[in-house]
Amino acid sequence: MRTLFKRHVVPARAALVAAAGATCLAGSPLASAHAVVGDRVFPATLTVDDPGVGDEFDTQFGHIKTPDDNGDQMNVNTVSYEWDKLITRNLAFSVSSDYVTQNAPNGGSAKGWDNVTVGAKYLLYANARHEFMASIGLEAEIGGTGAKAIGDSFSTFTPDFYFGKGFGDLPASLSYLRPFAITGELGPNLTTASSDNGPNSFGWGFTLQYSIPYLQSQVKDLGLPQPFSNLIPVIEAPMSTCTSGGCAGQTTGFINPGVLWLNRYGQFGIEAQIPVNRASGTHVGVLFDAHLYFDDIFPHSLGKPLFN
Repeated sequence: MRTLFKRHVVPARAALVAAAGATCLAGSPLASAHAVVGDRVFPATLTVDDPGVGDEFDTQFGHIKTPDDNGDQMNVNTVSYEWDKLITRNLAFSVSSDYVTQNAPNGGSAKGWDNVTVGAKYLLYANARHEFMASIGLEAEIGGTGAKAIGDSFSTFTPDFYFGKGFGDLPASLSYLRPFAITGELGPNLTTASSDNGPNSFGWGFTLQYSIPYLQSQVKDLGLPQPFSNLIPVIEAPMSTCTSGGCAGQTTGFINPGVLWLNRYGQFGIEAQIPVNRASGTHVGVLFDAHLYFDDIFPHSLGKPLFN
């Protein structure tokens, strides 16, 4: 579960932090971990979570210059981690957090761990023929578990819906469009704070991706060498609409173009972060990501579901 997605939605300090397998269900025999359904692999995108469940570990570095509460531009560096552990083949538990460094232009700075976020995610449905997956999840950012200068004192609860759809069922006349796929994540962010200190919001985001591995294996082998044959160009759009308080109705977010390289055991990714409006910021940021598939690296030990 991608915690960065939720954090792009709220204003003020939390917005700074934001900037910074196997058979699953009857009727979906080819669906497996890492969001594989039929011939389609939905990669682990950086800010909008994919619809699959898996046993995996993710680490990410982000840098962006973004406005603080006073409108001054602040450099924000974020190093994050997330561990997802399979409970069953359809259900995963996650824990994550970020180490944040904020450097203000007036010389002020703050650094430390953000609040811990825990979550659960369940694969509801997978259709191999139509390359479609859908999952539900719940994340809880536990207020007061991070450094006082970084984490919020209140908690945030986010019930999420995730989906993915590959275009591999298009007709032969549109074969070069078959490598395209879309994924999405949406859900409300409900805080335990007042509307002024921690306004509720609705997080929503989508990705558009074009899989070169899918092109090579399912459409036409172009003979591309490594690393190009394992690349997936992607555009992510993590967004948020404030639903209460003084910011009600305001939407913030980013357009993130980038590229992912993946193989059986993991993947690497890099994306730019382009603010969609002035409320989201005026500077372009960058994200780097490394993602390990524990259920493929350690299938009989660390990556094995707790219950079969």
